[in-house]
Amino acid sequence: MTTLTEVPTTTFTAPAFAPAPAEARGSRRDATRLLVARPTGVTHAAFHDLADHLHAGDLVVVNDSATVAGQADARSTRHGAVVVHAAAPLDDGTWVIEVRTAPAAALPVLDAQPGDRLTLSGATLDLLEAHPRDGSSPARDGNRLWRARVTGDLARTMARHGRPISYGYLDRTYPLVDYQTIFGVRPGSAEMPSAARPFTPDLVTRLVSRGIGVAPVTLHTGVSSQEAGEAPQPERFEVTDTTARVVNAVRAGGGRVVAVGTTVTRALESAVAPDGRVVARAGWTEQVVTPADPPRVVTGLVTGWHDPAASHLLLVEAVAGRDLTQAAYDEAVAGGYLWHEFGDAGLFLP
Repeated sequence: MTTLTEVPTTTFTAPAFAPAPAEARGSRRDATRLLVARPTGVTHAAFHDLADHLHAGDLVVVNDSATVAGQADARSTRHGAVVVHAAAPLDDGTWVIEVRTAPAAALPVLDAQPGDRLTLSGATLDLLEAHPRDGSSPARDGNRLWRARVTGDLARTMARHGRPISYGYLDRTYPLVDYQTIFGVRPGSAEMPSAARPFTPDLVTRLVSRGIGVAPVTLHTGVSSQEAGEAPQPERFEVTDTTARVVNAVRAGGGRVVAVGTTVTRALESAVAPDGRVVARAGWTEQVVTPADPPRVVTGLVTGWHDPAASHLLLVEAVAGRDLTQAAYDEAVAGGYLWHEFGDAGLFLP
């Protein structure tokens, strides 16, 4: 696990959170707002106009991971009622989990201990050790992520009794279908790869008809509620040979590689060979994209809006540059853009 030593320089006042999916707010997925940030200035658009801001020969890379139910109620031997977030299954059969406060998962439980037992409807979790075990990504006052031994079938339990991960700022609970993107065909993400949520089939058709390519990668997200200064956890990813060849061809032809989300950026940058070419690669990635270790392939970014001091915001600064990121965030806050998974979007074209 990479220790995060950098912190974002972008600062801003408290933003507004999206309380519901666009459709529940009386809109369409692709009618969410899109702030377009270039060195020449910041402009405002709707997401369905994305193609107007790209060029023929550009490539839009999306994440084809589908969201699974990752949140369930449980009972802890020491804390009573809690909420469990199932982040990822590990290769040895254990799971990475997070314990959060009941009933709305608003805060992490930071004083969990090895030996704590969590009982769900259909599975039991025994906490073994902090994850990662080297302690390189602790929360401020304790351990947020744990490796747990599972008795029963946790994936099946989550599918039957779980719900999508949420953190209490939504106006109500929404079904799993609202947490899927149109590209999600490979189940595995604990949290929605939300940058692609505003895409619709009509929008993809517009992109392709203008000579703008679309290619998939896979990155199964863990839980993204990193504490300030906490690095992203290892995540499973795959970049296929087909996508690698398309990316290399676009770069050779002078086109931009526009990643849809921090997940896509992480996956692509995890598949860069020493000579700078993208190659087919799969497994676990610990890649952390920051201004000190900037992207070598990604030259544009579609993304939601991230919290202060989050590692995701460091990635945005790495792609867009700190000055452009600050200008965009200032404009987004002033313009009342909405944050989080059902919120508005930014297109960064440095």
